[in-house]
Amino acid sequence: MSESLHAVTTLPTERQPGCPFDPPAELIDARRHGPISRYTHVGGKPGWLITGYDLVRSVLADTRFSSRKELMNVVDFELPPAPPGEFLLMDEPQHGRYRKPLVGKFTARRMRLLTERIEQITTDCLDAMEKAGPTTDLVTSFAKPIPTIIICELLGVPYEDRDSFQEQIDKFMSGETSDEDLIAAYTATRNYLAQLVAAKRVNPTDDVLSELTDSDLTDEELQGISLILLAAGFDTTANMLSLGTFALLQNPAQLAALRADPTLIDQAVEELLRYLSVAKTFMRTALVDVEVGGQTIEAGTTVVLSFNTANRDPERFTDPHALDLHRQDGGHLAFGHGIHLCLGQQLARIEMRIALSALINRFPTLRLAVPAEEVGLRPETADVYGVKSLPVTWDV
Repeated sequence: MSESLHAVTTLPTERQPGCPFDPPAELIDARRHGPISRYTHVGGKPGWLITGYDLVRSVLADTRFSSRKELMNVVDFELPPAPPGEFLLMDEPQHGRYRKPLVGKFTARRMRLLTERIEQITTDCLDAMEKAGPTTDLVTSFAKPIPTIIICELLGVPYEDRDSFQEQIDKFMSGETSDEDLIAAYTATRNYLAQLVAAKRVNPTDDVLSELTDSDLTDEELQGISLILLAAGFDTTANMLSLGTFALLQNPAQLAALRADPTLIDQAVEELLRYLSVAKTFMRTALVDVEVGGQTIEAGTTVVLSFNTANRDPERFTDPHALDLHRQDGGHLAFGHGIHLCLGQQLARIEMRIALSALINRFPTLRLAVPAEEVGLRPETADVYGVKSLPVTWDV
């Protein structure tokens, strides 16, 4: 059986022409062969690629698989542990030390309290778009500012620092930055956060970071936590807003259904999260020998989990490659699963509901200003998929 098992030698670096919303064809093909494939990491190390929904979900919930950066067996040299506070690449108990103080600050109830502020920020962005007149880059005028302002206000990043700060985050999330520039952007961001944490200790204000200074977390740990929250808060929601709008514009019947029935927005957000899966792959390393999908994953082996194919799994979702805002079979993995389930998922949902509803209502004739194939896409090397720019226009 294992001799005929499908093998993938490298992750694809681009998507099929004309299919900006679909996972790369090689990954869809791998899922067609079965939910698990042999895989060779870039450094030549043998591993596994898991593309099926049930298996991805089971690995995410299995404590026999580790998220620790230093255990990722993907290159010929040892990786260092994640810096203090950067809890995405940690296991318990370190992961819990950083995550637990945050859980109560990102509950659905607390995020709902931000509704009025998100509505105001969205209105301000749309007012500016309308005043400037037709044709704008929706990424810079709408998709980036809304989550940027919200997450900065939550953490207490001064307004005047936002543009330069976001530029640094963009550099190390874009997938197109040289190693040298990436390290420089990362270092500049950590240095900025070091100054911000020190300032909050001296003069706490009404924000999450100031609240955290009243704990036993060190300055270095607070820098790492802030970096994770800011990068995730900017990048994932910004790309969901821009790519989600692109997807709706390319599916006019679905967009019309949403315009006709505004109560559909909750389902629309969930379906766009499933359909687009912008946080597309994660890795885990087996701590012991584990059987997954009839295959033995040996201790020390790193597996790649493909979220975007799991969310397009035909054994889990009916007609999975169709965008269907009336879809009833929910339960996507866009926010992950298990102990690393996305901390900011409720905030992202509220931002998307408010922003997308307001956009399509304010601009009923919104459409692409360039042919769809000319929309610049982020490369597959980016941790989060999306568009670099989205030129749109409308009738005045």
